[in-house]
Amino acid sequence: MDPLASLRDAAPTPFWLDDPRRPQPAPALVGGTTCDLLVVGGGYTGLWTALRAKERDPHADVVLVEADEIGGAASGRNGGFCEASLTHGLENGIQRWPDEIGLLERLGRENLQGMQDTLERYGIDCDWERTGSFAVATEPHQVEWLAEGVEASARYGGNAVFLDADAMRAEINSPTFLAGLWNKDDVAMVNPARLAWGLKQACLGLGVRIHERTPATSLEEQGAVVTVGTPYGRITAGRVALATNAFPSLLRRHRPYTVPVYDYALMTEPLSEEQLAAVGWKNRQGFADSANHFHYVRLSADNRILWGGYDAIYNYRGRVRAEHDRRPETFATLARHFFTTFPQLEGIRFTHSWGGAIDTSTRFCVFFDTSHRGKVAYAAGFTGLGVGATRFGADVMLDLLSGESTERTGLELVRRKPLPFPPEPIRSVGINITTWAMTRADHNQGRRNLWLRTLDRFGLGFDS
Repeated sequence: MDPLASLRDAAPTPFWLDDPRRPQPAPALVGGTTCDLLVVGGGYTGLWTALRAKERDPHADVVLVEADEIGGAASGRNGGFCEASLTHGLENGIQRWPDEIGLLERLGRENLQGMQDTLERYGIDCDWERTGSFAVATEPHQVEWLAEGVEASARYGGNAVFLDADAMRAEINSPTFLAGLWNKDDVAMVNPARLAWGLKQACLGLGVRIHERTPATSLEEQGAVVTVGTPYGRITAGRVALATNAFPSLLRRHRPYTVPVYDYALMTEPLSEEQLAAVGWKNRQGFADSANHFHYVRLSADNRILWGGYDAIYNYRGRVRAEHDRRPETFATLARHFFTTFPQLEGIRFTHSWGGAIDTSTRFCVFFDTSHRGKVAYAAGFTGLGVGATRFGADVMLDLLSGESTERTGLELVRRKPLPFPPEPIRSVGINITTWAMTRADHNQGRRNLWLRTLDRFGLGFDS
């Protein structure tokens, strides 16, 4: 069978958002208003910020504005891997913050449990499954990496287990799997759109005023307050939390610190009982392979397989455009890779194909800042692992806006920003060279060439 035939009927829309339970958008803001806290952005970061603000102070007047619809961007179209890690994985954290990685790991686990407690408290139905996830080796040199990962996990309080090829294939049956590392406790699977919609409903229940289809167009300090412009009126706020992530920040000086990178995914039709038995997968863990250009894979609640990743596409000048959400050449590549991994599923069809922008920073995880004499806070740069870390980011922004000194605000991760990306055309040239170098490393037993080693030396990451 030609793998491309599997794409014939794929709808060009995110599977998670193609849901009859998708709520109607809240009315746009018409006319001016005032509030104690204005949150700009209706993805996870903004929703958690509004929710946590009301939990801290039920009397606070909180307004949230979203340019499109709640969860319509990255928060409603990601893979649904909710990880405890705040640092884009343990290895990245060890390399960048060796002196506080133990604290970061503890805070990450507390944050993940806090998320689970919140879902239970508000009755948010988002297919939350605390299954853990696998890192799998598909090349011989990656097996040693996984063994080292088990040791590092144990050192910092994790519960990772190494599986040889037979044990790994007993969990998920693929002829490409040579070994696996099962992170049993620190990852949950979730329906990302329903998580966003559930948080929206929880915010409304606490009295947050939400206005969708209300883009924020300007930000100015006026004495003791900040004013934010919208198409139909101005909002006057005592404090502002910016949660725009991949989209251009209202603060121009923050824009060089992130670039939007496009990621893509496919979703299969539901597997039959025979097809599911052919791949095993009784414990429903998600998994990702260990290459630089990696795939992330999981089961949905109705036993579809989400197959995403591999390509990460930067478009010149970092433009976020709806037309970038569709990339047939990437969908074709993903389809071919799918049937290499699961040849026993030949004949299965993909029902959905989509893409979306991820806010990437040079250190591969969230960073923070304040402006306008502490009246405005900002969190961005989650780089694809923001489902869980956004809740932590919300708490940090609220700490910063309150002027409160906390365990979180004392972190070097919070106090220091990453290196900015260079301007165009140097930015595009550098990203393209890096992409080529990572591809070459994947075909050369993971060996990083001089270019990648130089980036490592300057703390510019680019290891996934």
